Amino acid sequence: MNVLKRCIFGIGLLSVALVSVQCKNDKKMDSTVSDQKAAVTIEKSSYGTTAKGEKIDSYKLKNQNGMEVDIITFGGIITDLKVPNKEGVSENVVTGFNSLAEYEKENPFFGALIGRFGNRIAKGKFTLDGKEYQLAINNAPNALHGGPKGFFKVVWKAEEIKSGETASLKLSYLSKDMEEGYPGNLKVFVTYTLTNNNELEVLYEAETDKTTVVNLTQHTYFNLSADFSKTILDHELTLNADKIVPVDATLIPTGKLEDVANTPFDFRKPKLIGKDIEVKNEQLERGKGYDHCWVLNNPEKGKTIIAKVYHAPSGRVLEMTTDEPGIQFYSGNFLDGTLPTRDGKTYAHRTGLCLETEHYPDSPNQKNFPTTVLNPGEKYKTKTTFKFSVKK
Repeated sequence: MNVLKRCIFGIGLLSVALVSVQCKNDKKMDSTVSDQKAAVTIEKSSYGTTAKGEKIDSYKLKNQNGMEVDIITFGGIITDLKVPNKEGVSENVVTGFNSLAEYEKENPFFGALIGRFGNRIAKGKFTLDGKEYQLAINNAPNALHGGPKGFFKVVWKAEEIKSGETASLKLSYLSKDMEEGYPGNLKVFVTYTLTNNNELEVLYEAETDKTTVVNLTQHTYFNLSADFSKTILDHELTLNADKIVPVDATLIPTGKLEDVANTPFDFRKPKLIGKDIEVKNEQLERGKGYDHCWVLNNPEKGKTIIAKVYHAPSGRVLEMTTDEPGIQFYSGNFLDGTLPTRDGKTYAHRTGLCLETEHYPDSPNQKNFPTTVLNPGEKYKTKTTFKFSVKK
């Protein structure tokens, strides 16, 4: 091969190599762009200042499907949660207010983290290691949701965490010994994680330096229609539970578990919430509707779907998994038209529903219930996942 031919051949090989490198670089760039599109984002903004002068931040978690979750450091409250309907339109499906001042006022725990103890404790009393503890009575004659200044009224520290296609907001709070009457310095962590599968995971963790009781949960009110002038009675509910925890006239468990078969509490097959809610039934009368804890059938904890809500007009579906033994279904019976909606109207009777994964109410006083006692050296850890989809 003469010199000229060798030069031409060499230039040809160099061109091929350069094209090959450029293609690889283009693929890397395409991959990076794809990864950026796939990543869940998290953005911080100011949400105002409390009456005590504490600065409150808001964090927006947003995925590639149009799902958005807004959480504030006051009470760990979910203020907004937008998910698509069957037409692909993302709308807010949770109750909430327009301002921090409204969350600071007394309200029915809209969107809040609940602790130290979710649900009721009879007469606000329990005994640990031979010592009786008295809690504040804020739901006479009982204690409810950790007291009048429970975790829903405190300011949480926040940490942003990004990992692959997910984004998380990790909240932390130190509940000091005897705060609201509970023993032990309790370190609490709650991590909200949004995925591109339209899942919102809520991980609860806690440690104590003194024997105490813990029962954490989340108190968001859902209305999958995204129209809060409408009730949730047209929502179809399924609960994977054969039994409920019946209550007395003050909504404290009787200590027995009752079968749901042949009662208005049977949601083992999909049923409209409004179908039996007005049926004459002592338990319904006591709760003014559904305000009870269901005993979950949960063979594969964290994988078994324990609750499902479907709203046919919008096509929205909510499915839940948990490792907790129970779920409190509350049909918004005490919403009475006195609280303002974001659009200047009011939240009327049963315009939101709660599904609070938890241990049974009054567990510290019920020996036959799963224990809620946490000892020094032990770790409290539980997770609940809310997954949204559409059915066309």
